[in-house]
Amino acid sequence: MPSAGLSPRRAVQLAALLALAVFYTAQLAGALLPNVPVFVAASLAGLALDLYLTHRQPGLLALLGKVRFDVTTRQLLRDMLIVIGLVRIPDVPPDIERPLTLLLLAAYAAHFLCQAVAQLVRRTRTLPVVTRNIDASALRLTPAPPRLLARQPSRRLLRFSIPGALGLMLSAGLSAEAWGLIGVSLSFLLSFGSAIHLGTWLLPKKRPASEQKVLDWLDAWLAEYKPTVGMYFSGGTTSAYQANMWLSTLAELDGRPLIVLRERFMVQKIEATDVPIVCIPKVAHLMQLEHSALRVLLHPANSGKTSQVLRIPSIKHAFINHGESDKLSSCNPYAKAYDQVWVAGEAARERYQLAEVGVDDRDVVEVGRPQLAPIEPYAGPPTGPYTTVLYAPTWEGWDGNPGNTSVVLAGENIVRALLADPGVRLLYKPHPMTGSVDPRAGAADHRIRAMIEQANAGRNGERPGAAATAELERCTAELDRTTTAAFRSSADELERMRVQGTPEEGRSARVDAALEAWENAYWASLPEWEHQIVTGPRPAIFSCFNQADLLVSDVSSVVSDYLSSEKPYAVANTSGMTEEEFRHVFPTVRAGTVLSPDAAQVPELLESVRDPEKDTLVAARKELKVHLLGPSDPPSLARFNQAALRLGDEADARNERVARRASEIPSQRESASRGDDPDLDSTSTATDPEDAVTA
Repeated sequence: MPSAGLSPRRAVQLAALLALAVFYTAQLAGALLPNVPVFVAASLAGLALDLYLTHRQPGLLALLGKVRFDVTTRQLLRDMLIVIGLVRIPDVPPDIERPLTLLLLAAYAAHFLCQAVAQLVRRTRTLPVVTRNIDASALRLTPAPPRLLARQPSRRLLRFSIPGALGLMLSAGLSAEAWGLIGVSLSFLLSFGSAIHLGTWLLPKKRPASEQKVLDWLDAWLAEYKPTVGMYFSGGTTSAYQANMWLSTLAELDGRPLIVLRERFMVQKIEATDVPIVCIPKVAHLMQLEHSALRVLLHPANSGKTSQVLRIPSIKHAFINHGESDKLSSCNPYAKAYDQVWVAGEAARERYQLAEVGVDDRDVVEVGRPQLAPIEPYAGPPTGPYTTVLYAPTWEGWDGNPGNTSVVLAGENIVRALLADPGVRLLYKPHPMTGSVDPRAGAADHRIRAMIEQANAGRNGERPGAAATAELERCTAELDRTTTAAFRSSADELERMRVQGTPEEGRSARVDAALEAWENAYWASLPEWEHQIVTGPRPAIFSCFNQADLLVSDVSSVVSDYLSSEKPYAVANTSGMTEEEFRHVFPTVRAGTVLSPDAAQVPELLESVRDPEKDTLVAARKELKVHLLGPSDPPSLARFNQAALRLGDEADARNERVARRASEIPSQRESASRGDDPDLDSTSTATDPEDAVTA
């Protein structure tokens, strides 16, 4: 039983380590005594435990690998103890040692040969670029080899060792050397045959195009497609949402859009879209874009690799951010590296002026927030028996400022006050990075979830019938089918490129329809009285907005986005400021209710949501919406599109000026042909024939 403070995962890992030590000890004892039953049982149990660990405990295996006790070492030790046991068991023929040792060495040699071939195959199948929504059949894209052979050496070694282990145990138990020789021979043949099979992927028929041919193909594709505007993105595994929120906007722009990525894994993190995607990991290859028709790159986030693409002078760069809030992080000094900074409205322009981070006001362009179109406008107070409240706190941030998130200081009080009202239905959607920096935030998040589950246990009501559940399952299957490519389990990067070629016509519209149907089915499958803990990418935050009558959040872009609906909202003040100071420092708060850490304002807030006469902030929300997000006419998408076209025109004008100046400067070859080489003295004469030839 795990001790206090020890997580179940750690307890399992410690138990597995203890069992591994016990099995090795028992195997050694059984070999030395000798005791055949103990020897056989410990040998097989150790192999079975290793097989379990490779499938269920990859973290523990990574830890063992760091101390150089990896799967090869463990299996080698296990086989060595088996050989010792067979030599010491009296009834086993004494002459088995030499052929058995030679066969085991041959089996390990075949394993390492297979691993070497697998490395070569993986290297040849790692192209300098990765694409989606592009026909790359000219690169000779072939299906991937079996994953067990090409990318799982640990599992391959253990699985191929099973015939040898069983044969050796039969030899120990039956005192017959033939079983051991047959078993080890089978293990050798499996590894050697796998190496031969993998080697076929190195033959010209299965080998993909070389690096230079791939780069030439990319140049040709760029020349044919002629992209005009692109989105550049680089980030970690959890940051893909920053790019995904801009996909629909990018697809609606005039011209030929393109998505440029830098991390290979990110290609599959981008949600369903018809926009061509090109991943270019190496900076040297990224420079290929300079010779393309691409003139504008939009940047939803800053990253260390952003500076690399900013070196391309022929492209204009605009920072569009992945969300706007009053936090200082929304005015990062990095923004001055871009040609323009696109913001939603006047509030963000003022924010940059006040921050004094080096961004020239002339480079700030107000374009609105075109991706907010799915958010439904305010339709009046709640009409049903329940008031749906969305509590969507942000995370603690890298600096650990207690004012960043309300989860630590106010989250439990807010949730407790909301749950105390029987007419409230709570939707709790924490930021996915909550607790990633400050453990206190993660602990508070767990306590909030427990409070919600306990509150649900005390509620009773009618649940949707089986038809609603069946409809959700159907919509889920349809959404997965339209948004997820059907890959084999062994598919690698190159095979995915092959499958995700030119998208089917009309796929984007089908994806939108499938997502809308899924969201409707999801909410219909939930009881209207039940509180919900919403995590994961679906349903998205905008879908939660449409369900909510009231938002409770922190100073974050969530507030700005929600304000587009003009619904009531509240912001938690855990900064230590007075309410007056809080409203003055953070403009997004000015049309909402400010909650103190004890959440004492919640009952009065709920009354104002239910009774329009008590809602005194209606006009303030309308005014602040324009200030934060800009005017509704012309539509945000139209302003965004015009900004992209104007920036593209500026790039064309700049490139024409540079080309004109370059044409006026004679090249070195032209200068030499006219005898204008400044390194040569026209009055000197060459006296040596070799000097004359050189000159």
